[in-house]
Amino acid sequence: MSRNDLTDDEGDSAGISRRDFVRGLGAASLLGATGLSFADDGMDGLEAVDDPIGSYPYRDWEDLYRDEWDWDSVARSTHSVNCTGSCSWNVYVKDGQVWREEQAGDYPTFDESLPDPNPRGCQKGACYTDYVNADQRVLHPLRRTGERGDGQWERISWDEALTEIADHVIDEVQAGRYDAISGFTPIPAMSPVSFASGSRLVNLLGGVSHSFYDWYSDLPPGQPITWGTQTDNAESADWHNADYIIAWGSNINVTRIPDAKYFLDAGYEGAKRVGIFTDYSQTAIHTDEWLSPHGGSDTALALGMAQTIVDEGLHDEAHLKEQTDMPLLVREDTGKFLRASEVGLAEDADDPEKVFVMVDADGTLRRAPGSLGERDGQKDYSASIELDFDPQLSVERSVDTDEGSVAVRSVWENLTDELSQYTPAVVHEETGVGENTYQRVAREFAEADAAKIIHGKGVNDWYHNDLGNRAIQLLVTLTGNLGDPGTGLDHYVGQEKIWSFHGWKVLSFPTGNVRGVPTTLWTYFHAGILDNTDPDTAEKIRESIDKGWMPVYPEERDDGSRPDPSTMFVWRGNYFNQAKGNVALEEQLWPKLDLVVDINFRMDSTAMYSDIVLPAASHYEKHDLSETDMHTYVHPFTPAVEPLGEAKTDWEIFRLLTEKIQERAQERGVEPVEDRKFDRTIDLTTIHDDYVRDWETGEEQGLVEDKAAAEFILEHSEETNPEGSDEQITFDDIDEQPQRFLTAGDHWSSDIKDGEAYVPWQDYVHDKNPWPTFTGRQQYYIDHDWYLELGEELPTHKEGPENTGGDYPLSYNTPHGRWSIHSTWRDDTKMLRLQRGEPVVYLNPEDAEERGIEDGDTVEVYNDLGSVEVQAKIYPSSEPGTVRHFFSWEKFQYPDRDNFNTLVPMYMKPTQLVQYPEDTGEHLHFFPNYWGPTGVNSDVRVDVRPSGGDTE
Repeated sequence: MSRNDLTDDEGDSAGISRRDFVRGLGAASLLGATGLSFADDGMDGLEAVDDPIGSYPYRDWEDLYRDEWDWDSVARSTHSVNCTGSCSWNVYVKDGQVWREEQAGDYPTFDESLPDPNPRGCQKGACYTDYVNADQRVLHPLRRTGERGDGQWERISWDEALTEIADHVIDEVQAGRYDAISGFTPIPAMSPVSFASGSRLVNLLGGVSHSFYDWYSDLPPGQPITWGTQTDNAESADWHNADYIIAWGSNINVTRIPDAKYFLDAGYEGAKRVGIFTDYSQTAIHTDEWLSPHGGSDTALALGMAQTIVDEGLHDEAHLKEQTDMPLLVREDTGKFLRASEVGLAEDADDPEKVFVMVDADGTLRRAPGSLGERDGQKDYSASIELDFDPQLSVERSVDTDEGSVAVRSVWENLTDELSQYTPAVVHEETGVGENTYQRVAREFAEADAAKIIHGKGVNDWYHNDLGNRAIQLLVTLTGNLGDPGTGLDHYVGQEKIWSFHGWKVLSFPTGNVRGVPTTLWTYFHAGILDNTDPDTAEKIRESIDKGWMPVYPEERDDGSRPDPSTMFVWRGNYFNQAKGNVALEEQLWPKLDLVVDINFRMDSTAMYSDIVLPAASHYEKHDLSETDMHTYVHPFTPAVEPLGEAKTDWEIFRLLTEKIQERAQERGVEPVEDRKFDRTIDLTTIHDDYVRDWETGEEQGLVEDKAAAEFILEHSEETNPEGSDEQITFDDIDEQPQRFLTAGDHWSSDIKDGEAYVPWQDYVHDKNPWPTFTGRQQYYIDHDWYLELGEELPTHKEGPENTGGDYPLSYNTPHGRWSIHSTWRDDTKMLRLQRGEPVVYLNPEDAEERGIEDGDTVEVYNDLGSVEVQAKIYPSSEPGTVRHFFSWEKFQYPDRDNFNTLVPMYMKPTQLVQYPEDTGEHLHFFPNYWGPTGVNSDVRVDVRPSGGDTE
């Protein structure tokens, strides 16, 4: 009915059309009172207005959208998810609720010749707001009432939760089982205050701190083996300085989204970009050339390229002589380095057995400067590797020793013999890459002015990852591509290295004594896997433990017994979901644990299998720091809103727990306990006082709040408060704008320079300081007994273990995907909508057709360890004979709660269990996240069949 259909009376009494009435209701409800009245006065009762535009707050439809995009406040924060991006975001709040986030675009530019660093971010960070108010958000303390993993919980009070945990911890410490208490939390750099919160408690308890970089198979063992460092990379802006870039197993466009612009821009500037991937990946399509080696054959390809470089004389001889072990002499009878003490050259050395020998151009034996025997420990910059003579690379001769004449050869001679095996025909057979193709790429790489390799986790997941690392590193060493802009090998796999190291370390471990443990070995040992491994590996593992090369806790007691682990705190991580061999974890390790406590903002797989879950603040509800080696900026987390429900920050949770432990210890009258290993006393009656005390200044209540802890890190780190400088970075500074670090501490291998992107290795290449290795040089020859026994003293290609998972026809791996950072965002609705919404395996069309599988079918992937039910996706970009299952789907996202890791056995390589030198271990020694056995995610065999098909 139109207005014309109304009677005059009806029209007068209404005073407004239906369209105007509806419009008025919409305006009033969305924008608040307008001053208009739609009562019986009608239209005739409205007063005339001289300035309608200025008087009426609502005039047209656009204002609906303006109001929709209005906010009350903005806070700066980021995301603590072990993402290498470490991106700063603005978080918008309206009506007390986090409403949306937006990339911050205010990173200061330090080199105008490089692409603008702004903005940084990805689609995942752009929807973290979903988590703040999500259904899976943990809002209250919860206690398990059913079996672990059943999802049966009861809500309890904070006091009840803390009291139960405190009494259990007191019982364990009083019984001398403090080393049965474990704390697992990964990656300090992603939120060092939150990392330190629980680590500080575990340290004060005398408990065990777990490694993580090796556990995830992120640690590239070839770097500590060859370079004596954990990892050191150029920041991504330096990619733009390269003339030639090889992306080797690093799917930059998927896993390095904020930094992919540098890779692309380098191409626009004329750099050649080569991609080495087993599949035609999302990064391969943006390269100038794509090489596709068979899975696990990277070592053979790299050594074939090295052979080309050496055979054609394209190597940098001066670099090899000064910076590497290539001129050092090796005894042919034992395979050991010739020591200067054997030929009378080291009488004045501190340790003559650890000084090595070269031959100069005249044939005279000379001491190699910078050897460990001439240094005070692993890092001693008072020594030098600078040469005052010209050593020979190619040496094969006899020398007179105290034992008589001994045949020796230089490392270079041994290396060239090894490389001679990698003929074009052999390399093509092993890798499937064309002979002319890989040789041309090697030639171009060697001839480029500045060549760089971006090395990814794809190489690192294989059993022989150490050999793969060493072979690929050899390419930059042979060509002298180290220490200068646009050069190097950059290995990025999360926020693996923290800049503000000292401040974080003393905050996390105030006693200075740390029971660190390699998580791979700890899990392997306590999950019963050691009892079922092959005898040779089991023997090596036991020998490593018995010799003290690798620690396992709880320690063996005086009577020969060893308690089981009893307690596990997990925070900022998803240990149970990420565990290789997680069937063994559930069946063998988890029943040994009397108490598992998870501190979490969401209900993930580890939370589901815990006993008590404590609600943690989200990333938008706390103070903390964020750092990465992809760039040289530090920026903060700040609370945009108060924690939701009963959630608390990590720092407050662990502080309150120490308060409860102290309270209950005093009530129970417990006595201090002497630590069996360290010269210290564990006193639970003062543990809260110790927790909040600033151990550097002595201030008693200096660390009550998380912001104070963040300020502590900044104040006590060389990178943000350099000694002898007037410059200092404070928390308020980074809240205003991300700040570039002022310098680099001694755990980095170069300094930060104004106007330049950070590039590693300058301390050694330019300043001539000894590399932190046994020989003081880049060390490609390892004369440890185990390496010699296994034939791995030099990089060499080996096939992986046979039939891991069983004798099945398909190779299985679990790469990182585009729609999550580890398991975070795996359960986010927006990210699920961008894919198929459930776990998927990628199959080559030939493999799928052979098995009668079509795109979208539900299939079963299986091997001897178990099976998982997932959806099949046909993926023509993959190599036949392979199955890809992008990792970190939660266990509860599978029908039977068997996830991607159900099919992955846990096994370790003995060469990663050594100490070197064997007696003192300055070069290779266990240190959390520097050296320890890595997990293995590839080298797994499976098959696939339609779900419900024949199981025979």
